[in-house]
Amino acid sequence: MSRRLCEGRGVKPDEPPETAWAFPDARDAGADEIVAVGGDLEPGTILAAYRQGLFPMRVGRRLAWWSPDPRGILPLDGFHVSRSLRTAIRRFEVRIDTAFVDVMRGCAAPDRPHGWIDASFIDAYARLSDLGWAHSVEVWREGALTGGLYGLRIGSFFAGESMFHRERDASKVAVWATVELLRMDGASLFDVQWQTPHLASLGVVAVSRNAYLGLLASAL
Repeated sequence: MSRRLCEGRGVKPDEPPETAWAFPDARDAGADEIVAVGGDLEPGTILAAYRQGLFPMRVGRRLAWWSPDPRGILPLDGFHVSRSLRTAIRRFEVRIDTAFVDVMRGCAAPDRPHGWIDASFIDAYARLSDLGWAHSVEVWREGALTGGLYGLRIGSFFAGESMFHRERDASKVAVWATVELLRMDGASLFDVQWQTPHLASLGVVAVSRNAYLGLLASAL
């Protein structure tokens, strides 16, 4: 697990052309936590959204830009490593950025409930991966991809977008590896969007939108 996850320590991804869209303030989200609808998934648009505290997900066929309140974050010193997870870590191999699209396809499996990752998202984030902004943390065993997660890194900020597993504990190992990599590379904010019971068991906490935007500004 020697590669960095990483914009940091002199590693600067290529900056794409600026977006043609102007986003509303993240604090203007409605009760549904959506700030805006429409736009595009160009690299410059996605980066501009994250820098303002927003992220894209579809609602039906509509492209929406979200700002949850509260927001789920994983404190890098708060990840819980259970005894069973310590055992699982020894069963797997972790790789970085060797199968980005395959990880996204794993996260987009059609049998997953509430799935929102379609071909347009895979194409958009693959372009960001090519530019050095998006990354995959992959969990392998005996040459097979068994789990992983992908996300976006800007400065000291990492947005974890989605994860999947094909073997028990593989996604937890991916989160553990991501935390370790972010610690090594000087990151300060690991955003996971929402706090779910599963993520809470790993140490994810919920913070207010205002508090999150303050943490984001510091990380950027």
